[in-house]
Amino acid sequence: MPKKIPLRMCTGCREHKPKKELIRVVRSPEGEVSVDLTGRKPGRGAYICRKEECLRKAQKSKQLERVFEASMTQEVYDRLAQEIRESDIDE
Repeated sequence: MPKKIPLRMCTGCREHKPKKELIRVVRSPEGEVSVDLTGRKPGRGAYICRKEECLRKAQKSKQLERVFEASMTQEVYDRLAQEIRESDIDE
């Protein structure tokens, strides 16, 4: 039986993609929002594609704020943008 690939929805483009292709953003039980590159931090997770376009869409529509029911700092968006730029270099 083939191994099941976990799919997650990008908060920007709303497409379902394999979890490994996405960047996880997490709100900890204490309410702190951060970028989770390991995918193992405890808390509520949301995912975003490794595309600047998806990040812009998510930021413009305030999708992450909605998912986490918390305000997002510019620092988190900057960290995501940096991560997306670095992943573009790897490809």
